[in-house]
Amino acid sequence: MIKPADIKRTLQDWGNELKTFDWQNINDPDSIGVWPMPVKMLLTFALFCAVLGAGYYFKIKTLQASLASVTAAEAGLISDLETKAVLAANLDAYRRQMREMEESFGALLSQLPGETEVPGLVDDLEFTALGSGLEFPSIQLLPEVTQEFYIEKPIRIEVVGGYHDFGQFVSGVAGLSRIVTLHDFSITAPTESRSDLNMVITARTYRYKSEDE
Repeated sequence: MIKPADIKRTLQDWGNELKTFDWQNINDPDSIGVWPMPVKMLLTFALFCAVLGAGYYFKIKTLQASLASVTAAEAGLISDLETKAVLAANLDAYRRQMREMEESFGALLSQLPGETEVPGLVDDLEFTALGSGLEFPSIQLLPEVTQEFYIEKPIRIEVVGGYHDFGQFVSGVAGLSRIVTLHDFSITAPTESRSDLNMVITARTYRYKSEDE
C-alpha cells in the first residue's frame, strides 16, 4: 500500500530533479534518458494524446462516416419495405380496381366509332344542328391524326344561327352516344347582307388504333 510519506518523498525527488536539470538539454533527443521523471511523463502523455487523436482522425472518423452512410441506407430500405408491405396488403384491392378500370376502358372503347361508322356520325351531327334551329352550310372530314393509343378524326363544321342555338347544338353534341369533343370555334358577327351569326367549329371523334395500325 502506498503511504502518503512515500508520495511526498517522490514529489520532493521530482522537484529536486527539476531544479537540478539542465533545461538546455531539452532540445537534445539523445538526452531523454536523463530527463526528469515529470518531463518524461508529460512527454509520454503528449505522445499518447497525439496517437489517440491520429487514430480518431484516420480510423474512427472514417468508420463514423461509413456508419452514417449505412444508417441512411438502412432508413431508405425500411421506408421501401414499408411501402411494399402496404402495396402487398392492398394487392387484392388494386386488382379489383384494375378490373374495374379495364371494364370502364372497354365501355369507353365501345363508344368510339369504327371507320365505317363515321358517315353515321356525320348524319348525327347534321341532325343535331338542324334540330337546334341552325343552318348547316358545310361539313368537311379532315385527315386523321394518329395518337399513341387511338386515332383522332377531325370534322370541320360550319353552322349559321343565333347564340342560344349554338348553345343548344353544343349540348346536343355532348349528349351523343359516341365520344365527340368540340374545339377551335370561331364566330363571325352579322353583316349587312346576313343577320345571323356564323360559327366554324372542329368536332373530333376517336377510334381505337388496331394492332396492325
